[in-house]
Amino acid sequence: MRLQVNTMLALYSVIEFASDPQRHIPAAEIADKYSVSPHHLAKVLAELARAGIVESVRGVGGGYRFTANVRRLTLMDVIQLFEDLAPPTSQRRDAGGPTPVDLALEAVQSEIDHIAKATFSSITLATMLQLVAKQKGAADSGSRLAA
Repeated sequence: MRLQVNTMLALYSVIEFASDPQRHIPAAEIADKYSVSPHHLAKVLAELARAGIVESVRGVGGGYRFTANVRRLTLMDVIQLFEDLAPPTSQRRDAGGPTPVDLALEAVQSEIDHIAKATFSSITLATMLQLVAKQKGAADSGSRLAA
């Protein structure tokens, strides 16, 4: 399963907001951190707000704040807001009936998609925050060893 740019921006943003749920984070801060257009990111954040995952606060000290439950919200909950998860249509090269190779490749692709969906559905934001913390710890240890 290949995720679109908007989906990845949504995942980055949700993880940033969930890491500090009390703080209102300006969209520009996230856009700078991930080197994306603030205008493009605003569209993604608007969709997350419509879904009730974040809330938007205008004015001085405003920004976006995480409002979902980190123990219940899964990566798939975010992904399905931006991705068409319908089974792919056949991409056979001819107009004839499916060949055994076509059917075998479709079965493999279907299985891969099923496994990816199951994995994304099993990983909550709480788990992702733990993984991010581990990665930060490993990166910090590596930089101290190199110094």
